[in-house]
Amino acid sequence: MLRRALPLLALPLLDLSALARADGLLTTEQAMALLAPPAPGLNIYMRHSITDRSQADTGRLHDRAGQRNLSPAGEALARALGEGLRRRGVQVAEALTSPVYRAQDTARLAFGDARIHPALVADDYAHRDPAQDAAEVSALLARPAPGHRVMVGHIVPLGLILGRGLSQAEFPEGSLALFLPDSGRWRHLGVVRAEALT
Repeated sequence: MLRRALPLLALPLLDLSALARADGLLTTEQAMALLAPPAPGLNIYMRHSITDRSQADTGRLHDRAGQRNLSPAGEALARALGEGLRRRGVQVAEALTSPVYRAQDTARLAFGDARIHPALVADDYAHRDPAQDAAEVSALLARPAPGHRVMVGHIVPLGLILGRGLSQAEFPEGSLALFLPDSGRWRHLGVVRAEALT
């Protein structure tokens, strides 16, 4: 269902072979060329920061103790990302977040206030069809914003949006996928790790 709907929203992915490093990620310089003023406003889909893998997810959305939360390293990385972007002059006009606590905490630590958007939820917490949520977020990625819009979410929904599974190496915790809204569609520009922007 989702794979049929997405081509209406998504332009072909850019050929990043000449742009990205061998591991497929953008360098700091490449990411800053896309993010720094006077660059056009991008939609940035960020995976939550580093989590404590000793904790297990229960699927209970409003129970912090039943979720995998940020580790101390994840909290520090989220803070450093926000500080790094501000220091480099990158302006975030709007921040949205999944209702899952690890995403909320990432958004709060990096960007201050963030509005919960239910469609950004992790697939194992979704109370409706994850493909429906992904289609809603895909439409949001195609919508221009006054400045950069950050959406803090999870790996599986981004894979649904892109139409393929993503490995942990392709989109590790704390990574940012950059999207350019373009005439009611989106163009995926690449992925940068949070550490590259701190």
